Amino acid sequence: MSIEEYFETGPEFERPIFEAIAPHLEAECGDELWIEPVSVGIFFKRRSTFAQLRTMTKWVAVGFSLPHRLDHSRLSRKPVAHGKRWFHVVNVRTADDVDELLLDWLVDAFDTDGPSASG
Repeated sequence: MSIEEYFETGPEFERPIFEAIAPHLEAECGDELWIEPVSVGIFFKRRSTFAQLRTMTKWVAVGFSLPHRLDHSRLSRKPVAHGKRWFHVVNVRTADDVDELLLDWLVDAFDTDGPSASG
């Protein structure tokens, strides 16, 4: 499905959050970034899915995977170990909640995901 098709049925608050994140990742990550809209959310991939946007009733859960555990008040849930990585979630209600700290974490998740299978 395309990005346009994905946003046809979502809540109004969802697209501005995506638009606060995606252009930053595209600029920072370059050609190895792959954005995949699916029925449950939007996945950001390099070698694997390193970040995802999952729309909830009143916010978008921005999940990302890092090789280390973060301990920060911005995290909405307790980090979960998944193999050699830790999965973290920040709940974002508006595009204004997308700050440099969250964007840095997302770029770090991309950087530590390793080179793409095609690269």
